[in-house]
Amino acid sequence: MTPDDLMFKPGAMAGQRILITGGGTGLGKAMAEALLMLGADIYICGRRGGVLKAAAAELMGAHGGKVAPIACDIRVPEAIHDMCDQIWADGGALTGLINNAAGNFISRTEDLSPRAFDAIANIVFRGSFFVTLDCGKRWIAEGKSAAVLSILTTWVWNGGPFTVPSAMSKAGLNVMTQSLAVEWAPKGIRFNAIAPGPFYTEGMTARLNPGADQSSYGDMKANPMGRAGDLRELANMAVWLMHPFSTYVNGQTIAIDGGAWNAGGGSFAALRDWDDAQWTKAREMIRGANDKDRAQRTV
Repeated sequence: MTPDDLMFKPGAMAGQRILITGGGTGLGKAMAEALLMLGADIYICGRRGGVLKAAAAELMGAHGGKVAPIACDIRVPEAIHDMCDQIWADGGALTGLINNAAGNFISRTEDLSPRAFDAIANIVFRGSFFVTLDCGKRWIAEGKSAAVLSILTTWVWNGGPFTVPSAMSKAGLNVMTQSLAVEWAPKGIRFNAIAPGPFYTEGMTARLNPGADQSSYGDMKANPMGRAGDLRELANMAVWLMHPFSTYVNGQTIAIDGGAWNAGGGSFAALRDWDDAQWTKAREMIRGANDKDRAQRTV
């Protein structure tokens, strides 16, 4: 990413201190890069410590500034509390939080186990709430203003066939956004969300579109724009929603999907035509992606 990829003036986010969960790869890394380039101090967390350190080194090597990697399992409230203690001790209160950490995979719902459901819900639903709550308690106690942005999906409006654990969890975060936007606005804390359509990222593509690569992922006849999203587009939207000049925007979930959900729901409903062999092949490919990810975890 270069300065020409951003619609904001240099230094637009100077003085901002922002935590991005799942910030070492994909959407999280793209948002981290844009905010860093505009002057914010960035903290990124996730379970793969080595991936976080590599991302931080890459971003600071390219743009300077500060990116602090923190290995943290957000499924564990005590780990979140320790992480926030570390951040607050390193310069004071955050000014913003981006709930980006996620997990997802396509599956027939009848094939899910309780463990598979928990693998998604404990990160997306519970983990995001726990991070928000820990930060929120600190902001309220200190009388600090802050912005919270959650990365959702358009399924929060029309359901997510074959991605039910994620759709349920993201819908919960949508309600959290709407609820706390009212409850905590008088305390100077505002809440918004972005509902992306398809964006190519290695991790999610391996689990939601097994076997696809970046060259084929953008060939999307069902999308009115005929393509997947560009990470720079999402990054610019995230910067705007985190910027102090967007303070009057509160309680909103904004789609960025080329109009896909307006045209046809933007879900995986077409997978109802898959047969057992196709689902078996998909499960095998998703399992391989999960095993690769698990080998890199440090917490």
